[in-house]
Amino acid sequence: MVIDDSQDIAFSNNRIINPEKLKRRHLYRFCKRIADVVLSTCGLVALSPVLLVIAGTIKREEKGGTIIYKQQRVGKNGKLFSIYKFRSMCMDADKKLEELKQLNEVEGAMFKLHNDPRVTKVGKILRKTSLDELPQLYNVLKGDMSLVGPRPPLPNEVAEYTDYDKQRLLVVPGCTGLCQVSARNEVGFHEMVELDLQYIEKSGLLYDLAIVLKTVKIMIVPNGAY
Repeated sequence: MVIDDSQDIAFSNNRIINPEKLKRRHLYRFCKRIADVVLSTCGLVALSPVLLVIAGTIKREEKGGTIIYKQQRVGKNGKLFSIYKFRSMCMDADKKLEELKQLNEVEGAMFKLHNDPRVTKVGKILRKTSLDELPQLYNVLKGDMSLVGPRPPLPNEVAEYTDYDKQRLLVVPGCTGLCQVSARNEVGFHEMVELDLQYIEKSGLLYDLAIVLKTVKIMIVPNGAY
């Protein structure tokens, strides 16, 4: 399975995902869950030295700050859960968001800003390499997330979703997805929704594996994360 990120995003704006069809994919969901548990466990064990180094680096940069950032996100069918990330922003980042919203560089129900002043020096490196996302392997182990799927949105973002946009909530959210390996932050909200719905339509074990492998490649040679 090859993912060609040189292709233009196919916009249809009329993709209707059948929830009943998704529910009937019992074997795929079972196999995917087994793969998630095995790979997330192996990842947490194998990467434990890296996790410890990152934790120590974050602690040294801001001694009074926390290492792990916990935030409420929206999962499958609107279920709320706590997502875990290495903290890449200053401690009062959430409080400063309101004053930065006018600088948002994308349209739609999400916030993106190049050179976000809230990002720490260590955070810039972590975000560039996506290492800040590694604690989400614990979310995968718990079952809140999968290795591959649409990225989980914030509750305030979902509050602005149309019924069409909410289709991306029909599956378990992921640590990485088609959007992340295709264009990362170069797309806006509506393009992201289209890529997520394309993934849901095409999802399968080989397709998921291709996305995971490409994600590893992007972590080594970043393609636009910020």
